[in-house]
Amino acid sequence: MNFKSHSPVIKLTISTLLILTFFGCQKKSDNEKSVVAKPNIIYILADDLGYGDLGSYGQERIKTPRIDKMATEGMRFTDHYAGATVCAPSRSVLMTGLHTGHTYIRGNREKEPMGQEPLPAEIKTVAEYLKDAGYTTGLIGKWGLGGPGSVGMPTRQGFDYFYGYMCQRHAHNYYPEFLFRNEDKIMLEGNRVENPRPDGEGVSVDKAQYTHDLFAEEALKFVEVNKDNPFFLYLALTIPHANNRGGDNGMDIGMEVPSLGQYADKDWPFAEKGKAAMITLMDKDIGRLLDKLQELGIAENTLVIFTSDNGPHAEGGAQPDFSNSNGQLRGLKRDLYEGGIRVPMIAWQPGTIKPNTTSSHISAFWDFLPTACDIAGLETPKNIDGISFLPELLGKPQPEHEYLYWEFYGRGFKRAFRIGDYKYVQVGANSQFEMYNLANDIGETKDISAEHPEKIAELKKLLKTAHTESKFWKIPGEEI
Repeated sequence: MNFKSHSPVIKLTISTLLILTFFGCQKKSDNEKSVVAKPNIIYILADDLGYGDLGSYGQERIKTPRIDKMATEGMRFTDHYAGATVCAPSRSVLMTGLHTGHTYIRGNREKEPMGQEPLPAEIKTVAEYLKDAGYTTGLIGKWGLGGPGSVGMPTRQGFDYFYGYMCQRHAHNYYPEFLFRNEDKIMLEGNRVENPRPDGEGVSVDKAQYTHDLFAEEALKFVEVNKDNPFFLYLALTIPHANNRGGDNGMDIGMEVPSLGQYADKDWPFAEKGKAAMITLMDKDIGRLLDKLQELGIAENTLVIFTSDNGPHAEGGAQPDFSNSNGQLRGLKRDLYEGGIRVPMIAWQPGTIKPNTTSSHISAFWDFLPTACDIAGLETPKNIDGISFLPELLGKPQPEHEYLYWEFYGRGFKRAFRIGDYKYVQVGANSQFEMYNLANDIGETKDISAEHPEKIAELKKLLKTAHTESKFWKIPGEEI
C-alpha cells in the first residue's frame, strides 16, 4: 500500500488519530458526563447513474441542483469506482469489502421464485459491523443479495430495519403490487396498474404508488426516529434504472416517472424526458434528506455519501449519448472500460469535510466497509480488499491501493485492473490485456499494451492473489 503522505510515521498511528479527530465533538448526557457522539452514516446509492449524469460532473441537460450543492459543500471524488458493472456483484462488494475477484456474489444469479443468490450467513456485512458498534442499521430501497426466506435477507445480514425490494428483478417495476417491510410482504394499494405513462397517455397513475416516493418518505422517517442515537442508513434508490416492462401497443415507458416536470415540453425522445425527470426527482429528494438533517441539528454529526452502483444503461429507450451520461468515458453498464465502472461520489459532512474540495484519490466500493469501521471506532477487519478513505475526507495523508481489480461474467468473461494511472482491460478469458494511460487518455482510445510488454507480464503475478475460485462463477481458462 502506498501513502500520499508528508511523514512516514503517520502509517503507524493514523487510525487512532483519525478516530479521535472524527469523534472530536462531545455532547453532554443528562448526568453531565461527556460521551463521544459517533457519527451517523448515510450511504445513498443511485442505480445505473452515469459519471456524467450530474451537473457537478459536467451534465448540461439534466438538472441536479441539490446534489451539485452537496458537492460544493463537501468533497467530490473524480476517481471513484463501483464494485462491479452490474447490480448484484456491485452491492456484494459494497457490503463485504471484497472486490469481485474475492467477494461471494460475482454476478446476477437469479433464484426462483424470487431473488438472487443470497449472501451466506457466515459472511459479515458492513451493517453487521456497525450494529456491533452500537448503530441502528436500516436499508431502504433495493437489496438484490437474497430473496424472501433466504439467509441473504437484509434482516439476516445485519439490518435492523428493511423496507423495499428484496429482488432486483422485482425492482424493475416502479409500481409493484407489493414491497417488503423487514420480512413481511406489504401490499401497495392502487398498484394494480398496467403500463402507466407520466405524460397522461395510457393508464392513469393518480392512485398508484411510485416506489421512489415511498423510499424518500421512509428515509425521512428513519432519520427522524433514530436522530438521538448513532445510525447507519443504506438508501439504495432505483433511479434511473429502466423498468424493463415493455408497453402497450409499442409504447416505450422504460423510464417510468409520475411526472415529466420541467422536461415535459422538451423536444426530446419520450424516454429521455423520463430519464431526466427521474434524476431530477431523485435530486430533489436527496435535498429534502439533507435539509432534514439540518432541521434536526444532526448534519454536522452525519456523514452522507452519494454514488452509483455502475455506469449508465442503454435500456428502456434511453441512450447514454443523448445526455452524455458517461461524460468523457468509454463504455456503459456491463463494460469494464471506465464508463461501466467509474462513478460519481460525493461526501458531505458540514464542519468535518472541507467544502468545495475535489479528490483524485483512487477508491472503490470495497473501501466503504473499512471506512465505516474507522468511523465507528472499530478495528479494520482482516482479509478484505478495502482501504479506509476516512483520511482523505479529513484532509489527512491517505493510504493508496496497489491496484484495483474487477471481474465480470456476463456476455462473455471480462476483467480489468487499475494500477496508478494505467488501466488494463481483458475482453475474453484468453485474449490479451489492453492497456491505457488514463492520465492522458481518459477515454481509453489508444491501446499501448504493445509498448509495455513488461507491465502486461506483471499482471500474471497479480492474478494469483486478485482472483480466488468461486463455485458459481468460473473463468473459462486462466490464460492472459
